[in-house]
Amino acid sequence: MSRVRQDLLSRTALGVFRLNGQFLSVADELARPAGLTAAWWQVLGAVLPEPLPVSGVARAMGITRQSVQRVADLLVDRGLAAYVPNPAHRRAKLLTPTPAGRAAVEKIDPGHAALADRLAE
Repeated sequence: MSRVRQDLLSRTALGVFRLNGQFLSVADELARPAGLTAAWWQVLGAVLPEPLPVSGVARAMGITRQSVQRVADLLVDRGLAAYVPNPAHRRAKLLTPTPAGRAAVEKIDPGHAALADRLAE
């Protein structure tokens, strides 16, 4: 019985990995006209409601802190996000979107809404 369960887990994992790849591909397509990548959109989206430290973004998104740090630094370099002081922790600054970052994410909204409608149908 254990082999059957192991095969079921493997098939499920492969399906999830394929689905993740498809979502990333679609996210890149949606984000490209706004000058973003799927990863940039993901990190900006995490800090739209409130500024977060890089470690908080990583936890919320289920990705490594190092990959978030790399993307966050790129977003800051391009003026799409900024680091602001964190009252709870002197060294772990908070990442927050700039007006340009918010505008870039808003450019994605029409395509995102259209995709959601197509999937719902």
